[in-house]
Amino acid sequence: MTRTITPDRPAAAPEAPPPDRGLRRRLRHWAAAAPSYAWLTAAGLTLFAVVELALVPGSAITAFGVVVCTASLALRATWPAVGFLTVGAALLSFATDGNMAYATIAGSLIGCYTLGRHRVQHPAILVLAGSLAALTVNLVHIDRWARDGSPGLPALQGTDRFSLGLYAETLVLTVMILGAVSTGDAVRAREETRHTRAAAQSRLLEMERRQAAEAERAAIARELHDMIAHSVSVIAVRAESATYTTPDLSPPARDAFQEIAGTARSSMAELRRLLGVLRTGDDTSRAPLTAPQPSLAGLDDLLGQHRAVGGTAELRISGERVPLPASWELSAYRIVQEALTNTRRHAPGAHSVVELHYGPRLLTVRVSDDGPGPDPSGSTGRAGHGLVGMAERASLLGGALTTGRGPDGGFLVEAELPW
Repeated sequence: MTRTITPDRPAAAPEAPPPDRGLRRRLRHWAAAAPSYAWLTAAGLTLFAVVELALVPGSAITAFGVVVCTASLALRATWPAVGFLTVGAALLSFATDGNMAYATIAGSLIGCYTLGRHRVQHPAILVLAGSLAALTVNLVHIDRWARDGSPGLPALQGTDRFSLGLYAETLVLTVMILGAVSTGDAVRAREETRHTRAAAQSRLLEMERRQAAEAERAAIARELHDMIAHSVSVIAVRAESATYTTPDLSPPARDAFQEIAGTARSSMAELRRLLGVLRTGDDTSRAPLTAPQPSLAGLDDLLGQHRAVGGTAELRISGERVPLPASWELSAYRIVQEALTNTRRHAPGAHSVVELHYGPRLLTVRVSDDGPGPDPSGSTGRAGHGLVGMAERASLLGGALTTGRGPDGGFLVEAELPW
């Protein structure tokens, strides 16, 4: 059974962000998460490297290092550790040729940024490793200058190798590696801060929603108390006092008044428990429970109350009876209670049969009577919230509720509750 709730007024549409801001956000997200961005930049840089190699030819090892440096960037979105290969290929081409191509400069900076952005290793370790690699390349160049000479440099003697001016390459490369790794690590730290802030805001909103729900439950509890509690207590007092203020009551009438008073007091106890749960939310440890939750063990008392007000009923249990979770016990009890209430209301005097069948991981609850049954026109004749409430209880437990004419006439309520 489905209910549709129509809101009082349509919800206001959220304001759209400014177009330029939305475009920047989409571009930033694409650059950070989309694999196509990595492939596109790698392809463009590789094409630039091929053009540069065509204009300034180098050795085969240099060409190999340049192409590997730029092409490997395509894998950085899914495998960030490829940055080691990118930077290594760039340093290899530089050590071989002595001149660093523009494509390898861009590729190595992107590779260092990727290593820092994804924290493949601690930034200090990355910078230290890059500095040692840069020093190694610098030493290769110094050895080549000592052997072959270099334009602008005099012939190096043994002690000249320790001149600080010859190690400018190491300083420049270390600064480049430090800048790229630090930038990547700063971007990572900023995103982590943003995610932490978003999580804190989400927790705050959840807390505010929880507080609003608790306030709403308290308001509902007050409304229920104002509407129902006073009337039910008056019924209990008047019914009980009638047995003392009316001396000529017959014994059956006196017992009926006592039953009314007892039922009213029981209803008040359940109402207080419900109001306590509404006021305290899901924390049932703080709820002022005045009575334990009803369960299937109380069906005998429930049928006794039904018989006391003029009905007849019997209980049949089949299968191996096993203890069920509290929610299943309570829901099955309430379904039986509501079915018997409907029988008293729509078929007074009818005989009711309550059947419980314990199957493998399934509890079947059947309540049938020998009353007139549903209206032949198609209406159940039992309009109200009782059937809806029973169906909702069964649905919450993953079960189903069937109502209608029984196989032998009368009205049938059958619930299947898997557990």
